[in-house]
Amino acid sequence: MTTNIPSNNEKPNKASGQDRPLNFLEQIITKDLQEGKHSQIVTRFPPEPNGYLHIGHAKSICLNFGLAERFGGVCNLRFDDTNPAKEDQEYIDSIIEDVKWLGFQWGQESNAEVKFASKYFDQFYEWALHLIHDNKAYVCHLSPDEARQYRGTLKEPGKNSPYRDRSKEENLAEFEKMRAGEYDEGACVLRAKIDMAAPNINLRDPILYRIRKQSHHQTGDQWCIYPTYDFAHGQEDAIEGITHSICTLEFADHRPLYEWFIENLPVPSQPTQYEFARLQLNYTVTSKRKLKQLVDEGHVDGWDDPRMPTISGMRRRGYTPRALRNFCDIIGVTKSDSQVDVGMLEYAVRDDLNDNAPRAMCVLQPLKLVITNFDEAGDGVESSGGEPTLWVTQPGHPNRPELGERKLPFTKEVYIERGDFTEDTSLSRKKFKRLVSGDYVRLRGAHVIKAERVEKDEAGEITEVHCTLVPNTVGANPPEGMKPRGVIHWVSATQHVNCQVRLYDRLFNDDAPDAGEKNFLDFINPDSLTIVDGAKAELSLRDAQLEQSYQFEREGYFTLDRRYSTETLPVFNRAIGLKDTWANKV
Repeated sequence: MTTNIPSNNEKPNKASGQDRPLNFLEQIITKDLQEGKHSQIVTRFPPEPNGYLHIGHAKSICLNFGLAERFGGVCNLRFDDTNPAKEDQEYIDSIIEDVKWLGFQWGQESNAEVKFASKYFDQFYEWALHLIHDNKAYVCHLSPDEARQYRGTLKEPGKNSPYRDRSKEENLAEFEKMRAGEYDEGACVLRAKIDMAAPNINLRDPILYRIRKQSHHQTGDQWCIYPTYDFAHGQEDAIEGITHSICTLEFADHRPLYEWFIENLPVPSQPTQYEFARLQLNYTVTSKRKLKQLVDEGHVDGWDDPRMPTISGMRRRGYTPRALRNFCDIIGVTKSDSQVDVGMLEYAVRDDLNDNAPRAMCVLQPLKLVITNFDEAGDGVESSGGEPTLWVTQPGHPNRPELGERKLPFTKEVYIERGDFTEDTSLSRKKFKRLVSGDYVRLRGAHVIKAERVEKDEAGEITEVHCTLVPNTVGANPPEGMKPRGVIHWVSATQHVNCQVRLYDRLFNDDAPDAGEKNFLDFINPDSLTIVDGAKAELSLRDAQLEQSYQFEREGYFTLDRRYSTETLPVFNRAIGLKDTWANKV
């Protein structure tokens, strides 16, 4: 495979199309390749299958796979599945799907297999025996509470376990009993023998193996002892020949332990760990525990709820892989923690959809217009199902001719947004650029019309607006004195698609919902979901496809919902509005 060594000014991400200097990881890799330290870089994305991936994982995915892609290397997708108590096949499947959806391929070949820590359990066990033989590991029977007391604090050193000086033979025998299932969970653990007085608490005789009498999703009931993440992680990297093991900053204090294992075991390679700042997004919660709580307690309707910061939730909402990859490139990669404004994510989504989403018209709160002189609509009126219809043409996208055109049925009765009409004639044209009694407005792509009179029900609610069209104004200006106030969207009242529209917004209305002692549940935005029944969409949307985004003119960007849509009633989710409505709230 070709090794790519970019210059410091070369464009690093084709998705964003923006030039920037190399980040610190790119600089490290460039230097390593130039000096011949590695002939090819190998990275990995190592999620624990204990929940769905969220936007923070998206940054890590884009970084690890992106570096491999950029430098002609390889990135492995590897599940660190060392805790069967919290893991599930559902999470594995969702993670694989998320990585594919973001556009990345693991391994060197297109059919490369997904890797699992559990595939190395036999090797981990042998290496645990190796440490025992070298008098660098021992079986400890302290209870969890006792172990915490012996561990010490950040200011005080720990003290040695009374089991620390067991003989090699005793430890081998005790470890075999652990494996044979002769001890209950929590009765004992295998610990590394390092230094109970080490300033770094992670080096104070950390746990290597604990007892978990639970079936594993990959190995079944083969094991009842499982390695800890700290013990397994570096060895997995070594087995797979990882050159640059990239973690988030919270693992910086674990790096000396990572290196201790590499130095004290006969591993086949010498990986190096590097840390970068994780993504911290305001108005967002990314703790897997808290996300699971939202799901389990019914605050959302699943891990893929479009309000969730999970990749599957954002996908269902209508965010695109391109938007997420661009966002991850915009925020960059640094060594210091900082908070990112969620508005940057929303900007990336809005910017992408503005450029790429086909246009369509959908009326959310329908108000019927009756065009009393429709017979003056001009040439081109056809009979559609026995109804006089003028087919008007609109571009699929104003700046993308390759997206084609839509033909829309313009009929005697059409729907407009209820909020696009008022009887208040005192409103100036500058203040209200829509339809006013006695005045003119243009229906998008069709005629200029004038509101003549209204009909109301017994409660005084307007049920119909009777209008007249100005002949010969499709694609042409009206005569002098009939200038329209503005342009509004519409759909035929007789030829349309009935649909439900779901208006999604930020799940939390506080910029730091889980900071300090806050209960994040107190800050759930009551307006995070508004369900609109009875919406009317243009006919082209009867062929709407899953994950195809559309701009509903003047409403926002929408996509077909994969869970609730049916053949008879499509459901459209709003991915994002046309403008940032939160800017004035904070």
